Amino acid sequence: MPSRQKWPEQGGVLLQLLLLVSFCVSEELVCRHMGDPENSQLSKGGDIILGGVFSFHSSWKDRQDTYTRKPLGFQFSQSMRFAIEEINNSTDLLPGMSLGYKMYDTCSSIAKSVKVALALANDDVVSATEAPCNRLAQVQAIVGETSSSPCLAIATISPFATCACLSDKTKYPSFLRTIPSDYYQSRALAQLVKHFGWTWVGAIRSNNDYGNNGMLSTSKVIVAFLSSLDMDVLIYKLSLHNLSGYQWVGSEAWVFDSHNAEKDHQHILDGTIGLSIPKVHVSGMREFIIDVKPLTLLGNETITEFWETLFNCNGDEDLSGLQHSFTDMSLMPIFNDVYKGVYAVAHALHNILGCNKTCNLKVTLDPFTILQHIKKIHFKTKEGEEVYFNENGDPPAKYEIINWQPTGNGVVDFVTVGLYDASLPADKQLSLQNNSIIWAQTEKKVPVSVCSEKCPPGTRKVLQKGKPVCCYDCLRCAEGEISNTTDSITCVRCQPEFWSNERRDACVKKEAEFLSFEEIMGALLTAASLFGTCMTAVVAFIFFRYRKTPIVRANNSELSFLLLFSLTLCFLCSLTFIGRPSEWSCMLRHTAFGITFVLCISCVLGKTMVVLMAFRASLPGSNVMKWFGPTQQRLSVLAFTLIQVVICILWLTISPPFPFKNLKEIKDKIILECALGSTVGFWAVLGYIGLLASFCFILAFLARKLPDNFNEAKFITFSMLIFCAVWITFIPAYVSSPGKFSVAVEIFAILASSFGLLICIFIPKCYIILLKPEKNTKSNVMGRGAQKYSEHL
Repeated sequence: MPSRQKWPEQGGVLLQLLLLVSFCVSEELVCRHMGDPENSQLSKGGDIILGGVFSFHSSWKDRQDTYTRKPLGFQFSQSMRFAIEEINNSTDLLPGMSLGYKMYDTCSSIAKSVKVALALANDDVVSATEAPCNRLAQVQAIVGETSSSPCLAIATISPFATCACLSDKTKYPSFLRTIPSDYYQSRALAQLVKHFGWTWVGAIRSNNDYGNNGMLSTSKVIVAFLSSLDMDVLIYKLSLHNLSGYQWVGSEAWVFDSHNAEKDHQHILDGTIGLSIPKVHVSGMREFIIDVKPLTLLGNETITEFWETLFNCNGDEDLSGLQHSFTDMSLMPIFNDVYKGVYAVAHALHNILGCNKTCNLKVTLDPFTILQHIKKIHFKTKEGEEVYFNENGDPPAKYEIINWQPTGNGVVDFVTVGLYDASLPADKQLSLQNNSIIWAQTEKKVPVSVCSEKCPPGTRKVLQKGKPVCCYDCLRCAEGEISNTTDSITCVRCQPEFWSNERRDACVKKEAEFLSFEEIMGALLTAASLFGTCMTAVVAFIFFRYRKTPIVRANNSELSFLLLFSLTLCFLCSLTFIGRPSEWSCMLRHTAFGITFVLCISCVLGKTMVVLMAFRASLPGSNVMKWFGPTQQRLSVLAFTLIQVVICILWLTISPPFPFKNLKEIKDKIILECALGSTVGFWAVLGYIGLLASFCFILAFLARKLPDNFNEAKFITFSMLIFCAVWITFIPAYVSSPGKFSVAVEIFAILASSFGLLICIFIPKCYIILLKPEKNTKSNVMGRGAQKYSEHL
């Protein structure tokens, strides 16, 4: 009798159609047996014979079995007998005919399985001559083997082996089964692991067709794709070393085997979660399986052997009240697969024989015909379960998700906590009741088993070289990039007007930067501008108050007042550079600055030319001052200023300055500035101012050593020196200053040059007017030659 060694590799039943049969019809021949004949363990005659291939014993040589474990082979044979007897007693299925059976023992041997399959096909007979024997197949279909590997050897049809390799119709064209393929079990386990976020798991598998094909994939979580016998060995080893605390995920081969739970005395596997064939109840099957009477089944030596081992044999014992592994019906789902396999063949035969009230027994049965009809059958069992096969010969894949939950008395309950149905859409195949699951060490919280923790938003995953894809580092997104999901593999760059926040998980609108009146630097520059305006107004008031004094009259009061007015405009025009740029402010700031400064320099230039020409006119015979009278001075200032006005008008007409969002200057800010429009226009304005300033400086420099007490030229020279120095240093400072600082540099240049002109030209005179009035006399102010100058003022 078989131990529980092979069936756990798959948890189903083999229904094998005999495609090994290929015989030729010839003349009457003499046939004889080849080798030792195979004897069936259980048999019964009938109109059509079905074969059964089961492992009644666990060894070919040693046929002794104590039945201390579940006698599965015998239980499977009883399940097959139950289905056949039920069909024979039915008036709806195969009426008027009977099914018989021959069941053989493979002793858990692949070689034995092949020999038994050949025996079922042709009774091990060969011709005594060269021609083949004219012998029909003994059986039309086989129910059996209880593991995947023997099925690979005798592959025909099966409802018990689960190896996904048997779905390959190019290699196993006649193979069918009534239990789901491991193709679906592997994916169900993968979805289960993925559902709980376990990306780093250990894997243990059996080194056979069942385990090898089920575990073509990779820690606190261990996935065990093992047979029940292998799991027995593993439990023993784990117990020796007390390796507890791991979360076990199991295949259906061992997860719903109560024997494994009984062996786990240290409760190392408590909290195990895994797959199970859905529970089912087949009415009448349990009673039939345990209703074994050896005296009523004479000639069936397997039953006699079983009975003798169990009871020391007198033939009158009753199994109904016996507490024994044989009476444990926890494997009813597997017995049901045997049951469905027999019924699948019966339905195919029913269709082939054209059964209505009776069956046409004259129809010649052909295994290939039976195979085609079995592929097409679709029926419901008496319990309402649908039976059919897909194009690969597999049934619908459904599993229960069960959880090993320890009870107070040390017994483990197998609690159903979810379902897996491969026929549903991918996102609905797995359904779980997470709250009802007990995890390893009776924890309520889902265990964590990952190679690397999840990468939070703001980071991206970078694989670790030479390690699996679930092992990675989390790198922070670069500036200007974000990731707003967990475990993002890339960082997304923000839109141009947005920037990443500090956590790098959201794009925020860039801060608009411009020189405002509210900030300290803007306020200081505004204060300086207003102070300069006020200071100019005070000077103008002093000059107006003392306009008849010699020092004011000697300095060309008309040009002085015009110069003070232009300096006031220069101080005020700096305010147009402060605040949010607009179309009007952008056009006004540079044009106003250019025109007012030209007006200012023109006045200074006019004063310088008058000073220089006045002293030249003091030379004998000189009549040059007739060209530099008051009218000519006014016209020169107007002409110089109009040239700048024309340049500004052309600039504003062709390509005026406009507000511009600079997104490149500073990465995390938007610089609101005034684009120049035409750079030619901008540099033409500055160049013209520089040209006039240079010309004024040269003239003032030539007049710096004029005689007597008149020192107007010296003050103009010094003021022009300051003016030129400021604007020469302005250019590199302006170009290199970022954002609003470039505007501040330009304002500073305007204010510095304006203060330079105001202080150098007017403050010394105010000092004399207010503090040294004794020097404000015509004799002191007018020396030799100065009188000539004053005559032309």
